[in-house]
Amino acid sequence: MEFNGLSRWQPQLLAVLRIVAGLLYLAHAIQKFFAFPVPFPMLPLTNQFLAAGVIELVAGTLITLGLFTRLAAFIASGELAAAYFIGHFPQGFWPIANKGETAILFCFVFLYLVAAGAGAWSVDRARAPKSL
Repeated sequence: MEFNGLSRWQPQLLAVLRIVAGLLYLAHAIQKFFAFPVPFPMLPLTNQFLAAGVIELVAGTLITLGLFTRLAAFIASGELAAAYFIGHFPQGFWPIANKGETAILFCFVFLYLVAAGAGAWSVDRARAPKSL
């Protein structure tokens, strides 16, 4: 079954995916730095978690706004791949067992944004030169 009418909403749905993923990613930085809405469980923050928090704060904000989306998503995807292999994979092979499924999902959503761009409702789109 094909949903022909839905393809016209692709730019808007891509933007919704970008905004929601960006906000959820940004929430990790807010938890690390501001203990909101709950404190980060591993305090004090190590240098590794501080670096991750800075990437989450900057890239999460940029992705949410749709500003430099491809670059921010590329960096975020790499950070999440590293987080998975450094923090989760040593706990076991299966993501559901090592609690790494969120890192993997974010990694591939951001990798998709690298290829697809920001979609509608983005600063990137507003800054793009108008075609003739």
